[in-house]
Amino acid sequence: MEQWATPGNEHNVVVKFFFSFFFFHIRCAMTQLTHQTTMIRLLIFLVLMLQIIACGAPKPGQFTYPEPVDTSTRPIEMQEKKTWTVAGVYADNQFDAARLNDFTQLDDSTWQATIRPENFPINMSPWYAFRLWADSTISINLRLHYENGRHRYPPKISTNGRTWQPIDSTAMQPVDSTDLLVKLDLSTDTIFFAAQELVPSRDVESWCSLMALHPAVTYGSAGISKQGRNIPMLIINEGEPKGKEMVVVLSRQHPPEVTGYFAMQAFVEELLADKPLSNAFRKKYRILVFPLMNPDGVDNGHWRHNAGGIDLNRDWAYYRQPEVRQVTARIVQEAHEFKNPVVLGLDFHSTWKDLYYTFDETLPSVLHGYKDYWLQGIEEALPGYKADDRPNGLNQPISKTWFFQQFRAESVTYEIGDNTPRDFVRRKGAVAAIEMMELMILRN
Repeated sequence: MEQWATPGNEHNVVVKFFFSFFFFHIRCAMTQLTHQTTMIRLLIFLVLMLQIIACGAPKPGQFTYPEPVDTSTRPIEMQEKKTWTVAGVYADNQFDAARLNDFTQLDDSTWQATIRPENFPINMSPWYAFRLWADSTISINLRLHYENGRHRYPPKISTNGRTWQPIDSTAMQPVDSTDLLVKLDLSTDTIFFAAQELVPSRDVESWCSLMALHPAVTYGSAGISKQGRNIPMLIINEGEPKGKEMVVVLSRQHPPEVTGYFAMQAFVEELLADKPLSNAFRKKYRILVFPLMNPDGVDNGHWRHNAGGIDLNRDWAYYRQPEVRQVTARIVQEAHEFKNPVVLGLDFHSTWKDLYYTFDETLPSVLHGYKDYWLQGIEEALPGYKADDRPNGLNQPISKTWFFQQFRAESVTYEIGDNTPRDFVRRKGAVAAIEMMELMILRN
C-alpha cells in the first residue's frame, strides 16, 4: 500500500521556507537598516507573499444549509469486550464489528442479548453481532433487547463469519414494539449471530489490496480516523492523469450499511473489468474511491456514528470530524493538482428499500440531465425493475450536496435495501457502472 503525503503537506513546506527566508532578511534588516520605511516595506512584502501562498492552497468550501446540523464531537459508549457465561450458554463480542452490551438469562429457556447504541439520539439502525455456543446441544429462545432503539435487521447466522444464512422467519417473533424473540439451536460449535454480514476494516483493506493488483489502480491512504485506523483510498487511472474529468465514489459512512458496500464493490469491479467499455473509460476519466469512510464505527460495531459520536454524512460543510475533513481535502487537492474537474459523486448507502436520492431540476449540474438517462438505462438493463428516484434540493450538509456546492458536480446517494437479494445487489451495482460509462464515454 502506498502512503501518500498528508493533504496540504507540500504547501506547508513552502510556507515554512518563506517564513524562514523572510524572517532571516528581517533580522538582517533590523541589524543593518535603521530607516523605518525600509522595515515597513519588508513587512508588507512578507504579508503579500504569505497571502499569495495561501491563495494557492485549495481547500473545501464553507457552505450553509436550511437544515444545519451540529457535528461537534460527542461522547460515545465503548462496549466492554468480554465473554459471558450464563447457565451453560456462552456469548462474546471479542471480534471486530461486534456489538453486544450484556447477556443475561430471563427464564429456564430464554436468554437476552442487550444492544445499546454508541450514543443517543441516533438513527434507528440497531446493529448487533456476537458469537454463541453452549456446553451441550440445547434449544433456546434468544431475546434481542434494544435500549434506545427498535428491531430492524432480520438476524443471520454463520459458522465462520464469512458465509451467512438468514434465520427462518417462522423462528422469529416480535416482542412489544422494539424487541425480537428468536428460536435457536446451540451446541459446542460456535456460531456468529449478526444483523448483516460482517465486513470489518481488515476485509475492506484486503479487497483494496486485491483491486490494487490491477495495473490501473493505486492503493493508498486518505488519512487516519479519530482512533487511528486507516481510511483507504483507491485511485483508478490509465495514461496521463492531468486534465481528465474525475468521478468520486464513497461507501460505509454508516457502519451497518453493508448492502451499499456490496453494490459499491460490484460497481468498482466493473470499472476495472477487461472489457472495451471499461478500458476506454479508465483512459478518459480518473476515479477516486473511498470504500470505508468510517473505519472506527465499523470495527466498533456502531449503529450510525464515528468515534466522535457524529453522523459523518452530516458533516460535509463543517469538516469537524477527521474522516470527512481528510477525505474532502484529498478530493479537492487531487482535483486541483491534476486539473481534474469533478463531474460526478456517488455515495453508496443502505436503507429500507432500493432508491436514489438525486437533485431536482432547479439545480443544474455540469452533467445536467445525466441522472435521468442513467436511471432509464438501469431500468432497461434490469427487466421489471423500476428505479425509485427521490429528487430534492440543497437542504442538509451531506456528501451529495457537497459535491454540487464544491464542484457543481452531478451527485447521487445510491441506496440499497437492507434485505435486497445479494445477487441482485451485485448485478445492479455492475449495471449501474456500465450505464454510467456508456453515458460518460460519449462526453466531448
